[in-house]
Amino acid sequence: MYALTPRCHLSSLPRFSPACRVVTTSRPPPLPPPPAVSVATTSSSQFGGPADPSSLRSTWPHRAWVATGSATVIASLVKSVSVAAACGAAVEPLLGAVLGYLLADLGTGVYHWAIDNYGGPSTPVFGAQIEGFQGHHKYPYTITRREFANNLHALARAVTFTVPPIQFLISGDGSMAAAAHAFVGVCAGCIMLSQQFHAWAHEKKGRLPPAVAALQEAGVLVSRAEHAAHHRPPYNSNYCIVSGACNRALDESRVFEAMEMVVFFRFGVRPRSWSEPASERKEQTARIAGKD
Repeated sequence: MYALTPRCHLSSLPRFSPACRVVTTSRPPPLPPPPAVSVATTSSSQFGGPADPSSLRSTWPHRAWVATGSATVIASLVKSVSVAAACGAAVEPLLGAVLGYLLADLGTGVYHWAIDNYGGPSTPVFGAQIEGFQGHHKYPYTITRREFANNLHALARAVTFTVPPIQFLISGDGSMAAAAHAFVGVCAGCIMLSQQFHAWAHEKKGRLPPAVAALQEAGVLVSRAEHAAHHRPPYNSNYCIVSGACNRALDESRVFEAMEMVVFFRFGVRPRSWSEPASERKEQTARIAGKD
């Protein structure tokens, strides 16, 4: 009834097991750390805005120079008093002291004008001071953070080496000798302290010693308002930093402008005050003009 079909024997299909390939991936080596960026700390003598506060502190060498400079000034004044007492002079030493005070103001103005406008960090002898004053224009407030001996040691060193030879050359025991000793002592003392007078001219009025504020108001020391004009465009006036008494005469007579023209036509060197002043030099004049 049924047709029988032969049983088919199909060969079984071969099984292929997938070949597993183990690919070993090695982790890439870690990237080297970025090189450390060293932030150079600039000294206050260079740029006036130090990153290292220690550059504003006084060191023992600073204090030693201020001590020796002060000693030479005091010795000169004592000599003047002793000679004046011996010869009975009074007017001449006082006149010598006043002339020394005025010459110190004039001298700081001329020196300030010169290093503000000429030379650079590589200038022999004066390079560090030139760089320091240029830095002061960028960061004028920093001078108020300097400690006393740190601010004065360079001028004190100059006084130490300059005053004794001059004192040695002053001979005689009369009124003129007394006047000469008074002149040298007061002039050298005011020049040595001029950087401190300068610092006080940048300080807020509320932080000044009352006696200093009174002397500024009286015009004996350069005032904050007087010196603020130096830190305003075009940055070419009010250079004197003892009392500022010579500023008006120097600026109105255009003495410095005439000297700049002489230097330019003789040597072809332009002063920095002729260039467009950088915005970073602008002083926050409200800080030193009385708005506390």
